[in-house]
Amino acid sequence: MNFINYNGSIQPANQAVLTVGNRGFKYGDGLFESMRFMRGELRFADLHAERLYRGMKALKLEGYYAFDEYFLKDKVRELVKRNDAGANARIRLTVYRDSDGLYSPTSNQSAYALELTPTKEEFYIHNSKGLIVDVYQELTKPINFLSNHKTCNSLPFVMAGIYRTQKNLDEVFILNQNGFLCEAMSSNVFVLYDKKLYTPALTEGCIAGVMRQVVMQLAEESGLPVIEAQINPDILNVADEVFLTNASRGIQWVMGFNNRRYFNQMSKDLQDLLNNF
Repeated sequence: MNFINYNGSIQPANQAVLTVGNRGFKYGDGLFESMRFMRGELRFADLHAERLYRGMKALKLEGYYAFDEYFLKDKVRELVKRNDAGANARIRLTVYRDSDGLYSPTSNQSAYALELTPTKEEFYIHNSKGLIVDVYQELTKPINFLSNHKTCNSLPFVMAGIYRTQKNLDEVFILNQNGFLCEAMSSNVFVLYDKKLYTPALTEGCIAGVMRQVVMQLAEESGLPVIEAQINPDILNVADEVFLTNASRGIQWVMGFNNRRYFNQMSKDLQDLLNNF
């Protein structure tokens, strides 16, 4: 039986714990972190804690000081042990506003749910088959002070996911309200062009990904310039490489967009550096 941590209490994962009044369910009033537990360690716990702090503060959720690096490591280790999950797992922490009220909550108290999925992967795996990707244009992502946070208000990504399935794609690119490249469905985007690595700037509304931050650091340390920019999606038709990053899967290379086919040497090199980081 799989178990979750619901507000500090270990519960069977198939046991109902939320009521219909839950604000995360009703309004998407919360945010989440996707993380990897690898070789007995929560990867990049400090960066996840920093992003969680910023996100909770932006949403005016109380108690953000308690969700620090020690809290994440301690609660994840406890849940891994309870699930007998071994040394490797995918982790999701959801934090929501635990309050009554309609659009105006009666308080800003926070609560959380921690869940895991065991995996046998001890390292980030470079996908052997490149992704086939297209641009999703039915719905764009707005740019505001919440755009960089992983909030539970995820309908744009759900609609993009439906489009991806209907078109038999591996992934889709999402544009911001101005028509510039923003991110993928659950990842940040990097584009290698003319020996320079580009990624949408945070001012373009993309998620402030933990893996985005790590990959930028690894690229710069290896001597590859990284430019945060406003990126016209037309660059995808002339780019040399395109790859996606997130904390769950590491780096995933894109093989094709329209009639363009990409190389993958840079993503392989960065994945090797990531696994040795």
